[in-house]
Amino acid sequence: MALIHCHFFSQVLGLMSTMSVILPDPGPLEEGVASKNRLTRYPTLYLLHGLSDDHTAWQRRTSIERYVEGLNLAVVMPAVQRSFYTDMVTGQRYWKFISEEIPAVARHFFPLSEDRDENYVAGLSMGGYGAFKLALTYPERYAAAASLSGTLDVVRFAQAEQAAGQNELKHVFGETENLADSPNELFHLASQLVEQGRARPSLYQWCGTEDFLYADNVHFRDHAESLDLAVTYEEGPGGHDWSCWDAQIQRVLTWLPGIGKQ
Repeated sequence: MALIHCHFFSQVLGLMSTMSVILPDPGPLEEGVASKNRLTRYPTLYLLHGLSDDHTAWQRRTSIERYVEGLNLAVVMPAVQRSFYTDMVTGQRYWKFISEEIPAVARHFFPLSEDRDENYVAGLSMGGYGAFKLALTYPERYAAAASLSGTLDVVRFAQAEQAAGQNELKHVFGETENLADSPNELFHLASQLVEQGRARPSLYQWCGTEDFLYADNVHFRDHAESLDLAVTYEEGPGGHDWSCWDAQIQRVLTWLPGIGKQ
C-alpha cells in the first residue's frame, strides 16, 4: 500500500489544503499487469475527522492503514478544521469543499472510482455528522455511510453550547433557531430523502453508552427507523475516545457493502 500526504491549492477555500490518501498495493509487476493496474479505479472510503482533529488523526490514533490492507480500498482523509463540514456563516465554504472539490481533486490525482456503489463515507464525532450529511444530501453518490459517536443532533448540540455561553457554532450555522429543518440538520435531510423517494444509502451507527452524545444518537436512530431507512445500529460500553473508534472502524470495514463481510 501507499500512504500519500497530499498538499494542494483549494480553489473553493482560496488556500493551501491537505489530505492523506491510502492506496492499495498494485500487486506484482508481471508482464501485462502494470498496464492493467493503471486502469484500475479503486473503491473509495472518505474518512472524516472530528472537531479537534485534522487529516492525520485517523493514521496517528488508529491502525487504519493496517486495517485496510488486502481490501482493495482507497481511503481519503481530508482536513476541514472546525467547520462541521459546512459552508460557514462567518468562515470558509467547507461544505462545497468536502462535497464537491475533494472528490474531484482526489479523482484527478488518484485512480478512484466514481461509481456510486464503490463510494463510501465514514467519520467520528463531527465527522460522523459530516458522513451522514454527505450521504443523505447526495444519496446518488454514496452507497453507504458510517457514524461513530456522531454529533447527529446539531440543533440540541448548538443549544447546549449557547446555554453554556459559547458561540462557536453560531459562526458555523448562524442563529440556532434557523438550524432546525435546514439543509444542515440530519433529521430534516433524512425525512426529505424519504419524501422525495431518492436512493437510500446504507447507514451504520455506533455510539458508546457512556458517551455524552449517546442520547442524541438514540434520537437519530429512532428517527431513521421511523422512516424505514436501512440503519445498522450498534452500541456498547465506552465514551468519546479513540480506544472505541479504533475498534469500531474495523467493524465499519467489515460492514461496508461490497468491501467487507456482513
